[in-house]
Amino acid sequence: MQRIVIDRPGGYDTLRLVTEADRAPAQGELAIDVEACGVNYADGIVRMGMYASAKELHGYPITPGFEVAGRVAAVGDGVTGWAAGDDVLALTLFGGYTSRLTLDATRVFRRPAGLTALEAAGLPAVFLTAWYMVHEQVHPRPGARWLVHSAAGGVGGALAQLGRLAGADVVGVVGAAHKIDATRAAGCSQVIDKSREDLWQRARALAPDGFDAVFDANGVATLARSYAHLAPTGKLAVYGFASMLPRDGRLNWLALARDWLRTPRFSPLAMTRDNRSVLACNLSFLSGHAPLLNAGMEWLLARFAGGELKPPPVATYPLAKAADAQRAIESGQTVGKLVLLP
Repeated sequence: MQRIVIDRPGGYDTLRLVTEADRAPAQGELAIDVEACGVNYADGIVRMGMYASAKELHGYPITPGFEVAGRVAAVGDGVTGWAAGDDVLALTLFGGYTSRLTLDATRVFRRPAGLTALEAAGLPAVFLTAWYMVHEQVHPRPGARWLVHSAAGGVGGALAQLGRLAGADVVGVVGAAHKIDATRAAGCSQVIDKSREDLWQRARALAPDGFDAVFDANGVATLARSYAHLAPTGKLAVYGFASMLPRDGRLNWLALARDWLRTPRFSPLAMTRDNRSVLACNLSFLSGHAPLLNAGMEWLLARFAGGELKPPPVATYPLAKAADAQRAIESGQTVGKLVLLP
């Protein structure tokens, strides 16, 4: 097998391709021949050494990657219902940048017949993150108005689709004109291109009374104003801090400290007065809630099988070019999902 290893945090050159012997599945495990590995923005944060769960739940050396798709290669003792050759996708909690993966069978799901391995590999992390925020935190209702930042990205596009499915009116925010079509296709009724128009002026025009939910992965750049644009009873769902991180792969500790000091501290007194809420989500720290996440994944896969949800656009890179994939996703110019091919 081949996999990417990060021996210690750093730049793109820390992503090292190694060749190792395959490991047989232990009790309760499945071995998967990986056909495609999903790439997420969080993978780069793992590389930089800034991802808390990577340090607390795993440590370094580490293989990044939260999701894969492929076929069952071998079945461990005590595992029933699976056979070699079954098409699967899996949520990995690190370890995903690999050509072969052995993991607990509870993290593996049957791949719907209509999905290719390329499409399936880009679904678990982003759609499960979106599902948790939408259905366990925000609780959607028809007619609600949402604002989704980074709406052309993996989680942003998933949020748009789930909002459309729930009957919400979703306004998407993008940072470049080439992202508009994909954002509309995901289900956004309106798209704000902040590279060509004032984000908050347009947001106010589209929702004079505020948004029922705002989904924000930007961090300090938008958090305060996202909260200010909530309607009474509105909810701000936070799942990332992209604006605080570099686009060249190198951390600037001075800039990071400055942004940390500028990050809003939301007051319980003010939230009570405003009848607004701030929610947050990190999928990797939900790994101990397997029954809940498994139910969410099955709910999502049923809707992919039925055609109610669609996989996002996919761009591919060889596994050995993982650094190029991370460089691309950190540039802020990608649309949909990036996938590595072992």
